[in-house]
Amino acid sequence: MVSVPIVLEKVLSSDREPDAVFSALMPALGEVLQCDRCFLYLRHPQTHIGKAAYCWRRSPEYPDVTDSDWKEEPKSLMLEDPLWAAAIRTEPSIFVEDVETANPIVVNKYFEQKQFGHRALVHAHLCCDGQLWGILQPCVFGQPRAWTEEDRAIIAIVTEKIVPLAVSYVKAALSDM
Repeated sequence: MVSVPIVLEKVLSSDREPDAVFSALMPALGEVLQCDRCFLYLRHPQTHIGKAAYCWRRSPEYPDVTDSDWKEEPKSLMLEDPLWAAAIRTEPSIFVEDVETANPIVVNKYFEQKQFGHRALVHAHLCCDGQLWGILQPCVFGQPRAWTEEDRAIIAIVTEKIVPLAVSYVKAALSDM
């Protein structure tokens, strides 16, 4: 049984608003997993509107993917990005050790290189009641990364704890639209 590192436990056990939790979670998770970037994409499953609301980067050399506005998701995404398609189907989170050598059924390496530039990633699906509400994506640039059982357990615990916050955040943010 993997225990959650204290820094993550503190972030996840608070009664703070989703914004405060997510703002604290991205750098904490990035440090715990020793990633180069960690971002959180949030979406409304019925309207297909979403945005990368939070992004932490170890260094400014890594692209900031934060969106300021909610945008409609491209209809072509299901065809272009197998990771996205798996997330929409609410399949389990996917751990990609090397975008360059991953099975093309799982990862479209050209799409990943063009859109994100990372080499290894976790595509952690935030699902509730059979719908995708967001994707948590820690990643590494420049080299492959073997995701350990501990990494996988941490992601499972974190995603389980933040799903209700993601749903709450999206519903509150889009209630005015």
